[in-house]
Amino acid sequence: MLLSKLMIIVTGGAGFIGSAVAWKLNIQGREDLIIVDHLETSENWKNLVSIKYDRYIEKNHFLSQLLSGKLPKIDAIIHMGACSATTEQNMDYLMENNVQYTQILMEWCIQNKVRFIYASSAATYGNGEHGFNDDHAIIPRLKPINRYGYSKQLVDEFALKRGYLNHCVGLKFFNVYGPNEYHKGDMKSIIAKAYTQIKESGNIKLFKSYKSQYPDGGQMRDFVYVKDCVDAIWWLLNTPSVNGIFNIGTGQSRTWNDLAAAVFNSMNYPIDITYIDMPDSIKNQYQYYTEASMQKLIDKGYPHNLTSLEAGVADYVHHYLSQQFAHLSV
Repeated sequence: MLLSKLMIIVTGGAGFIGSAVAWKLNIQGREDLIIVDHLETSENWKNLVSIKYDRYIEKNHFLSQLLSGKLPKIDAIIHMGACSATTEQNMDYLMENNVQYTQILMEWCIQNKVRFIYASSAATYGNGEHGFNDDHAIIPRLKPINRYGYSKQLVDEFALKRGYLNHCVGLKFFNVYGPNEYHKGDMKSIIAKAYTQIKESGNIKLFKSYKSQYPDGGQMRDFVYVKDCVDAIWWLLNTPSVNGIFNIGTGQSRTWNDLAAAVFNSMNYPIDITYIDMPDSIKNQYQYYTEASMQKLIDKGYPHNLTSLEAGVADYVHHYLSQQFAHLSV
């Protein structure tokens, strides 16, 4: 069941995943978009240059316009807007920006029968002591190890307690990489950082390991290409019978050394890795292993055809990073 031709709102629409969502919607013939974000002097505006949309609304004005009924009728809100910095220390800011803002949007969508898809995070899984299964029964047991993860956990618990997960979708994104992340500074993927490092020095720097079971560079993550993420969002947008919390990853954990090798190979450089000390500020918040369990989404009918790490890195390097950090365009 495809959506009708009403407006679609994308919050965080100038950000990394949000702008990729808008790109995907454009590809599918949807230009009737409202982009919500907070640009100020950031470089995020560059992600919008190739995107077609109806209007832009600044984040701080959006809620009042929505709640007062001043906006056109809408099909869906795809809520990707949030502080995504895992190093953010201002918990009051995260409570207001990540938690309360999402709760207000969620309740409005439930009350008005509007499709709501929001960004959760694999950071909610903390150190992985309860695994990485997206079963709803596990949600209350999770203990995030940084403030960002906790802000996402609070939203998931809110949705679960009120029964809203029967009517909306929360997505636990794992390590997403790909074009349109260039504005993210220290939060950019290692691939984007490595490309520049290799160009400048022929070398990549990775963190040393401080757990004996993982060699240096052997820490493992589930790296997922942003194009696969937005394919999943498009499918969920058009499959309103499927609701709940879902992981968005590949289902296969790979090492940072694998990732580095993929970048070197895509650039035709010899592999040269230096292992550096991990900052004390993140040692106790560092995830050594993540791997998305994807079976729940597959069982709902999602076609599980995800890009391999090597193929995703090659596409990113050849078509975007080597093209002077090109952005997604239709």
